[in-house]
Amino acid sequence: MYDEMKTADPNHYLDPVVQILKTHWPANRCVNVVCHGHSVPAGYFATPRVDTFNAYPYLLHRGLKDRFPFAVINVIVTAIGGENSERGAARFEDTVLCHRPDVLTLDYALNDRRIGLAASEAAWRSMIENALSRDVKVLLMTPTADSALTAAVTGERDAESALALEPYPLRDHAELIRRLAGEYGVGLADSFAAFEKYLAQGGALSDLLSWSNHPSRKGHELATRELLCWFPAFGG
Repeated sequence: MYDEMKTADPNHYLDPVVQILKTHWPANRCVNVVCHGHSVPAGYFATPRVDTFNAYPYLLHRGLKDRFPFAVINVIVTAIGGENSERGAARFEDTVLCHRPDVLTLDYALNDRRIGLAASEAAWRSMIENALSRDVKVLLMTPTADSALTAAVTGERDAESALALEPYPLRDHAELIRRLAGEYGVGLADSFAAFEKYLAQGGALSDLLSWSNHPSRKGHELATRELLCWFPAFGG
């Protein structure tokens, strides 16, 4: 059914949602954006600290309001720290679709290394197909990085990057998510590519992390920019 290997066009994929966001009272309605996943969208920084207002769901909300000042927007976080996609899929109907999302973001890859690619793929497919059957627009998110990324990019290893064994597992999960976005024709917010680009341009990974595997405000800003690309304020 979903065999077109082409990621959605960021300029038009969310056109129906963007049109609602542009609509003025009294013809408008509330738009629900649901952010589903693990500790990163849940807002964990240096565990156990939860810094909600510096995490990408809140930054996305702020960015959307700046872009669409007449819109009524509800950004709902259904993420749970420590969870993987199998567990997220198991509660998808009861705790995600119950919010009737217009747009859904999925972010589980950091924790999915524990369950492996095959189990991860099955869970992501379940959530994607369930959402699409309800006419929900889906934005898949590749992972934000962990402290092993520097070693994976440069080949250098130190005490902090002892887990950086090749092949770097997050790259495999990022590729899986990109492939699923193409297969289902949904949106892709490529946080992992944004982190890699930052390092390739001479930035330090420490700028982007608040914890070994949790982004800092700057890391969340990179993820937010990837998401906001899908909500063009002009055209459409």
